[in-house]
Amino acid sequence: MSESAAAADADVIVVGAGPAGSTAAFYLAQSGFDVLLLEKTRFPREKVCGDGLTPRAVKELIAMGVDIDAPGWIRNKGLRVVAAGRRLELAWPELSSYPDFGLVRTRLDFDQIVAGTAERAGVTLLQGVNVTAPVLDPRSGHVVGVTAKKDGEPVTYRSRLVVAADGNSSRLSLAMGLHKRDDRPMGVAVRTYFTSPRHDDDWLETWLELWDTDADGASRLLPGYGWVFGVGDGTSNVGLGLLNTSAAFQNIDYRDLLRRWVKNMPSEWGFSEASMTGPIRGAALPMAFNRQPHYDRGMLLAGDSGGMINPFNGEGIAYAMETGRIAADTIASALSGTTAAHRERVLRGYPRTLKDAYGGYYTLGRLFVEAIGRPGVMGFLTRHGLPHPTLMRFALKLLGNLTDRRGDASDRIINALSKIAPPA
Repeated sequence: MSESAAAADADVIVVGAGPAGSTAAFYLAQSGFDVLLLEKTRFPREKVCGDGLTPRAVKELIAMGVDIDAPGWIRNKGLRVVAAGRRLELAWPELSSYPDFGLVRTRLDFDQIVAGTAERAGVTLLQGVNVTAPVLDPRSGHVVGVTAKKDGEPVTYRSRLVVAADGNSSRLSLAMGLHKRDDRPMGVAVRTYFTSPRHDDDWLETWLELWDTDADGASRLLPGYGWVFGVGDGTSNVGLGLLNTSAAFQNIDYRDLLRRWVKNMPSEWGFSEASMTGPIRGAALPMAFNRQPHYDRGMLLAGDSGGMINPFNGEGIAYAMETGRIAADTIASALSGTTAAHRERVLRGYPRTLKDAYGGYYTLGRLFVEAIGRPGVMGFLTRHGLPHPTLMRFALKLLGNLTDRRGDASDRIINALSKIAPPA
């Protein structure tokens, strides 16, 4: 082991300083563990995202002590749904479990803020460290560290456990033989930023129908859904997503699709090529536990590496932070054990903990995305749902996974459905 590796030994190595990794590292440090957080890029760095944070994510930020009243955070009241010629504003539900507001913050510095919070808790953050593979104990086969390249030089870091929070491609997971499941939905999202007078909109706006006008002036419905999120800095994040349950998924030029969609927007919104502040970028959205198991021989998966994105609405940050926290709690409990058998038993319970928390709900989400992938289903739902605000408020709670354990009738229905749906 190199001299630099010896200096970097830790109880736990967390790979990836996105929301999942930084949250896991934060809670581990708070529990008194020596934590090494490795990030392959350098902050600030751009990340493809809608930049919208629901109350689930806000709750996690508040719990970590992030100053969400500092400059650069813009609050929102809820969701504005645009479809079937209607606009309906749905306020975030008033719940005891979650705040009643959301936030917008660009990923350009969001991840840096959360990672900085972890550093202040005692985490050692190393940037520009590209992790290449796990280090396996030759006798047990357990992960006991990682190999990496730092400033082009090979280096080895060793630890008792490793958290893989290295995103959708998850090099660590692949090296351990953990591949994506084909029976889980996958999404693609593309987005860009426009200077726009809509930058300070205090509603997250989602478009459930995307219309295009061809050269003959005829309108046609495009596959997917769109969003317009005001960033508060003079720009709006404008993007769209498509699920692989759509028949058009494989043959779509997503960047061209976004350009065609915004051409039909009112000119006063400023969504034109001239006002675009950067290129259109895209990213995959791994959903509904599309990589399992979430624990294997000393390595835990958190966030996108384990496919934690909500299939109902494409939300990833909240679940990244939640699963990072759950991973940290599991590790803290395991490492407090006095025997190797006890530690392993606790760690092997991590996948069950995740399934208990999300498995049934994600099963419902998989059924939902399969349904809306069929032609005409989304149009039918929007035409018949939007005229009924009570039904849409129920839908907001369902799609956003925003309920109280002992809430109103809609909460109890959603919780019961999630409980009886088989986790998989």
